[in-house]
Amino acid sequence: MLTPQKIDPKSRIIRIRHAAELTRVRARLNGTQPMTFLVGEACIKCKLTDCVEVCPVDCFYEGPNMLVIHPDECIDCALCEPECPVDAIFSEDEIPEGQIDFMEINAEMAEIWPNISEAKDAPEDEAEWREVADKRQYLER
Repeated sequence: MLTPQKIDPKSRIIRIRHAAELTRVRARLNGTQPMTFLVGEACIKCKLTDCVEVCPVDCFYEGPNMLVIHPDECIDCALCEPECPVDAIFSEDEIPEGQIDFMEINAEMAEIWPNISEAKDAPEDEAEWREVADKRQYLER
C-alpha cells in the first residue's frame, strides 16, 4: 500500500520555480513567450497585497502606490487573479480595453521596484480608492 509523502514547503517552491524556468526555456526554444498576468489600473492607490501571499514564484514588485507582475517571472498559475479584492489582475489575453499599456508598465516597473513576497497592511485610504475609475494619473513611478 502506498502512503502519501509529505512534501516540504521549501522543496515544493523549488520544484515550482524549476518548472517555471523549464516553461520559459521551452517557450523560448519554440519561439514563443509564455502567457503572463498583469496588474492593471484598479490597483493604483489601493495596493492590496492578498495576491502576493499566493504567488509561488514571488513575481510581484511593489511601487509607491501599486503592485506589478514581472512578465518574465510569472508562470501563469492564475493563483493571484481571484485573490485580488479589486479585480486588478488580468491574464494577458483578457486585458480590458484601455489597459493594454499596463503590460509595458508592469514590465518596466518590475525592473525598478523592489520584490514583495509577503502581504502588508493596506494603505490607510485604500477604501476611498476602491471604486474610483481612471486612476492612471495617480500612478507614482
